[in-house]
Amino acid sequence: MDSEKYKKCASEQEEKFESICLRCGECCGALDDVCVNLVKTKTGNRWFCKEYNDRFKLQKTVSGKSFRCVSIREHILNDTLRPNCAYRAS
Repeated sequence: MDSEKYKKCASEQEEKFESICLRCGECCGALDDVCVNLVKTKTGNRWFCKEYNDRFKLQKTVSGKSFRCVSIREHILNDTLRPNCAYRAS
């Protein structure tokens, strides 16, 4: 597969993968010690990360604890998804 086809395929797969997420915020601490970058939408039933593109850098929770985000793929591989996670059903 040439590099352009590979990039296009990878981009399509990433879009499909990201579309599964319900943006519940559980994996970012919405039910616990929330990440300072997690923001609730105006309607209040979805969350988003202000630093999504840089989320794997050192982050902080509201209480000041430092952590690094774990990719959803790592959660899937390690079976550490939250009970209501949309990826669990996929």
